[in-house]
Amino acid sequence: MDDRISEAARELVASYSRGGVKIHHLDRRPLPSRAEAVRMLDALQELIYPGYAGAQGLTGAPLRLHVEARMAWLYESLTEQVGRALTHGELLHDACPVTEREATECAEEFLARLPRLREMLADDVRAAYEGDPAAVCYDEIIFSYPGVYAITVYRLAHELHALGVPLIPRIMTEHAHARTGIDIHPATRIGRSFFIDHGTGVVVGGTAVIGDNVKLYQGVTLGAFSFDRDAEGRLVRDTKRHPTIEDDVVVYAGATILGGDTTIGRGSVIGGNVWLTHSVPPGTRVLQDSPRLRIIPAEGAAAS
Repeated sequence: MDDRISEAARELVASYSRGGVKIHHLDRRPLPSRAEAVRMLDALQELIYPGYAGAQGLTGAPLRLHVEARMAWLYESLTEQVGRALTHGELLHDACPVTEREATECAEEFLARLPRLREMLADDVRAAYEGDPAAVCYDEIIFSYPGVYAITVYRLAHELHALGVPLIPRIMTEHAHARTGIDIHPATRIGRSFFIDHGTGVVVGGTAVIGDNVKLYQGVTLGAFSFDRDAEGRLVRDTKRHPTIEDDVVVYAGATILGGDTTIGRGSVIGGNVWLTHSVPPGTRVLQDSPRLRIIPAEGAAAS
């Protein structure tokens, strides 16, 4: 190997033991696998939307055997990955404070919640069909709508987050973010029949609360207005920083709604490109005045 490359390698190794911000994970227990988290998502999609993902044409006993086999694989994979997530901060050679039972119980509880989650996702698919006149059928929505994929991943990740599992929920939602352009934090609380139309550029913060029958368009941000700091200048993390969107609200493209104290009342409509940092009562319409346009004809063209 070239001497310069050898020297660079030595310097890199030396840098791992220096002080400062720690950006290595060499002396800790293994992290969850991002690749395995994505494989689990694929298996969960197959269970939630059978026939759309994975094996097709199964009925009767073959279907039940297939579902049981996928559940068994998920149980084993979840148990291992959850165990890794729960202990990822522990030193490599320290006694492990988390027993296998804690990981297995978490995996069992998560898988037991899948039937209820599937009912909620059926409502989300219905909301997409009823909220988009361009939708031809449910097949098209499940196959191709990025909003439905992002919401599906969010609901799965949210259940793991609610069970106290670190890392894996965020790996899942960031995978959906990369695939769809829709960024929903797994801690967000979202009600039933949620629809994101088009979706690219949507951002929903972790302390946002969204009610039932809410519809967002592309480019919507439900974000933080400011970040509180303590006496030592450190960010205060355990506060509500993102808005509350009550039931039956529509938020059009490019709207930005900020602040933990901001509540959008039930049945309100927030127009495109609105910047909103205060609450509005139920039934409110908030619209952005149209900007004044200047139309300058090309040289030699007749002005209209």
